[in-house]
Amino acid sequence: MSTEELGSVLLVLARNAIARRLGLPEAPAPDTDLPELDRPGATFVTLTQQGELRGCIGSLEAHRPLRDDVRENALAAAFRDPRFPPLERKELALSRVEVSLLTAPQPMPVADEADALARICPGVDGLIFQVGHLRATFLPQVWEQLPTPRQFLCHLKMKAGLPADFWSPGVRLSRYGVQKWKEPQA
Repeated sequence: MSTEELGSVLLVLARNAIARRLGLPEAPAPDTDLPELDRPGATFVTLTQQGELRGCIGSLEAHRPLRDDVRENALAAAFRDPRFPPLERKELALSRVEVSLLTAPQPMPVADEADALARICPGVDGLIFQVGHLRATFLPQVWEQLPTPRQFLCHLKMKAGLPADFWSPGVRLSRYGVQKWKEPQA
């Protein structure tokens, strides 16, 4: 199966999961008898309205079948993102769904923050920042709003609940890539 076909199926699975929860009609079911959907996969589902974020939740590691991961993350993005109230029925038609399929995160050992800034690949890397029990991630798409490594890393630290200038020898970074698919504009 092509990546375009996989993306189309994942987008329909995500939207249909939300529609079902809201009691709205679902799109015709795609061919969900594809072996890729039964393999473990890690996804993020992002909802936007008029280009503005409306919800984004996902999995950093593949721990369940891809079909289940995308459905659960679609529901979480629509109804459990703590930054937004739960999606209402009238909003689904206004929402654009994007699905990102993550590669396995790879540890990125760094000597210090300067080393991290030099090694991050703008526009390519998704990044996981972890220190102690605090953890945050940005998908590669976030580079569109935060185009420099310094901006990207500073905002990621703030997302983890830390000051933008925080650094510690205990910081652990991991990077990952994504394949992404987005519904066309309404």
